[in-house]
Amino acid sequence: MYRIAAILILALGLAACDAVNTMTDGLKHVQAIESDLATSTGVRPKVGFNFSNGRLAQVTVAYPKLNEAKPLRELAETVRASVTREFKQTPENIVLAFSL
Repeated sequence: MYRIAAILILALGLAACDAVNTMTDGLKHVQAIESDLATSTGVRPKVGFNFSNGRLAQVTVAYPKLNEAKPLRELAETVRASVTREFKQTPENIVLAFSL
């Protein structure tokens, strides 16, 4: 009985927690950014993010290979625009990575 009550209290606490909302909304934004960049670049990247004290601290966009179809500056601008548009805020850092 106590176990059920403890689980219920924990579930209610997490449901009201802003961290849970941040994660679920963040994952929706990540999927939208991945789809947007896959459409514009032809290669689907992996996107990660880090919130710190309610602000977007870092977004990492990692491509599985070098994208030689676009110049690096143009690709960086495309990534920056997509990240800013989807998260509706500019992160402190955007890391653009390529796997060799």
